[in-house]
Amino acid sequence: MKEHQGEFAVEKMCRVFEVSRSGFYAWLIRKPSKRALENQAFKATILELHQLSKFRLDSPKLTSELRDRSMFVSRPRVARLMKQLGIRSIFC
Repeated sequence: MKEHQGEFAVEKMCRVFEVSRSGFYAWLIRKPSKRALENQAFKATILELHQLSKFRLDSPKLTSELRDRSMFVSRPRVARLMKQLGIRSIFC
């Protein structure tokens, strides 16, 4: 009997992506990394600050605001997270 994850057979997808089935199942239950958890927190705060500023803050200003909240993060990381969220300053 074939196991299915969504529409695709797990065995076939593992073969296509050249990963073992055990590796796939280990990945499914793995806890998020420290960085992934930090990024989630940063993203939530970035969205909040972006909305509060009426979409006017760019990555340098958002970085400064995050640091004021004791969330120490680099400007390039803020820019990358903003891109992932699909947000930008209305002045860009």
